[in-house]
Amino acid sequence: MRKKQPVLFVGHGNPMNAISDNSFTKSLKKISENIEKPEAILVISAHWQTKGTSITSSDDPRQIYDFYGFPEELYNVVYQPGGKKELAKYIAETLNKENMTVTGADYWGLDHGSWAVLKHIYPEGDIPVLQMSLDMGLNEYSHYNLGKKLSFLRDMGVLVIGSGNIVHNLREMGHETLANPHTWAVEFDRYIADSIRTGSHENLISYKNFGRCAELSLPTDEHYLPLLYIAAMQDKGDKVEFLFDEIHHSSLSMRCLKIG
Repeated sequence: MRKKQPVLFVGHGNPMNAISDNSFTKSLKKISENIEKPEAILVISAHWQTKGTSITSSDDPRQIYDFYGFPEELYNVVYQPGGKKELAKYIAETLNKENMTVTGADYWGLDHGSWAVLKHIYPEGDIPVLQMSLDMGLNEYSHYNLGKKLSFLRDMGVLVIGSGNIVHNLREMGHETLANPHTWAVEFDRYIADSIRTGSHENLISYKNFGRCAELSLPTDEHYLPLLYIAAMQDKGDKVEFLFDEIHHSSLSMRCLKIG
């Protein structure tokens, strides 16, 4: 009998992590040790923002290098798992029946929010990967509710991963990876972590109520929204495990967590 999959949120940070050997990437390499190999993976990435919700619908999704000005070595990384067109179709049909409009998109592929993370977690690239976009017309409650609607995937053996950052302020970045974190970054990261640990989902949805710390931590919300999908899939009794919790470059929370 297929074991129910957990859900993951990964703070992906700097694209250079795709080719780095550091404490963060070492922690990613350990994740799959305690997870039954999934039938497929669905990544909700901060880097695909659309009008309406879309899901990759190709059996051979292309690898997207959605960054500029980095060393050539990074552009030479190849991570090209297959997709699963029939699963994408099933997800879209299921959600559309729930009055959530989801469309297939064969023009997109796997951006670095997906492949730069999966390269470390599942280096063999032998698991089909789909990616879902963020509908930037939805509010926080709607993103959360869409995550609820996706919960059925856990029972199908699909590993759902939210890829973003709880704190993501590029204007306030320090040059060094382990530069002292800003006080507001630490406070907001801990507030969100405590809310996840205690199942206080209303705090996660209404994160802007945390005031100035929230404003500084998230000048824009696309890196935070994937977390709402993952929190929404938490079942009663699910264990919450924080897999990594450093803040890099003063203003990037690299916190990673597993639920279930």
